[in-house]
Amino acid sequence: MYHGTQFIPDRSLKAYNSFGLDVHARLFASFNSMDALLEMLEHYNELPYMPLLILGGGSNILFTRDVDGLVLKNDLKGFELIDEDKDYFYVKAMAGENWHQFVLYCIEKGYAGLENLSLIPGSVGASPMQNIGAYGVEIKDVFHSLEAWHINEKHKEIFYLKDCEFGYRESVFKEKYRNKFIITSVTYRLRKVPDFNTSYGAINEELEKMKVKELSIKDISDAVIRIRQSKLPDPSHLGNAGSFFKNPVISIGRFKTLEEKFPQIVGHPVNEHKVKIAAAWLIEQCGWKGFRKGDVGCHEKQPLVLVNYGNATGADIFKLSTDIMQSVFEKFGIHLEREVNIV
Repeated sequence: MYHGTQFIPDRSLKAYNSFGLDVHARLFASFNSMDALLEMLEHYNELPYMPLLILGGGSNILFTRDVDGLVLKNDLKGFELIDEDKDYFYVKAMAGENWHQFVLYCIEKGYAGLENLSLIPGSVGASPMQNIGAYGVEIKDVFHSLEAWHINEKHKEIFYLKDCEFGYRESVFKEKYRNKFIITSVTYRLRKVPDFNTSYGAINEELEKMKVKELSIKDISDAVIRIRQSKLPDPSHLGNAGSFFKNPVISIGRFKTLEEKFPQIVGHPVNEHKVKIAAAWLIEQCGWKGFRKGDVGCHEKQPLVLVNYGNATGADIFKLSTDIMQSVFEKFGIHLEREVNIV
């Protein structure tokens, strides 16, 4: 107990981050209702100033040190169908829900659009912050609105698609409104008639292996799960935060120049001017795939994934990411960007 509320001092965050890093929060609490959140914010405002960190699933964060502030874990739970029209279901999910469990719920109900985003770790609240994406689908494609609490102004705001300024793994909540809002729920616009998206990655190949006769959203979800499980380590067995780096986007002219020197380079057109390069290919060409030094390394099957083999520190992982970025720049002249949030 601390100042009359459930603030726990010196709490280990090891169980709350997918790298499994044993850093400590000066104060910690979790909230499972708006009343609890508002009460905690009131008590927080009475304390001498300290930083506030809102934690969701902890799957896209790298703690490089202890957190000298208050960490609030978002445990708001529940999802429901709140509206529908002739083409769409509008499904509201609370921000503390596990993302993959929510996707499975939508598939079971026949709400189409999230199936390509199966098995992405993390919480519902993080999905618009990062504009998460996989296998040709991003949150912006299925997003309707979100509710968020303005920490300083103490009121609820609703953000619609245009308000979020979604980009590649970007939204207003990552920079412009960083630490200003707490996302409390997200509403998704999901199709009544599926629009199957199987063109990206190895989905079609996996569906053939599965001998699928009549395609369904569950088949696509199952295929995506199988692909992800074959390439990506389970954070409960091997600490990681999924893809550590963004795929860099460069001009077509620059891509053609690189292609002359490196004919095997992997790129996908973004539009008529830009190409997205596979960061995993760049990293592998620099010799990092399967690299290990002490308890930190690059996963043997997917070089985009940095891993903690047990007792690595956040500083160890951060240094490895810096070394990788430097070697990619030296070889290809391309700046990699970290996708994971650094604390």
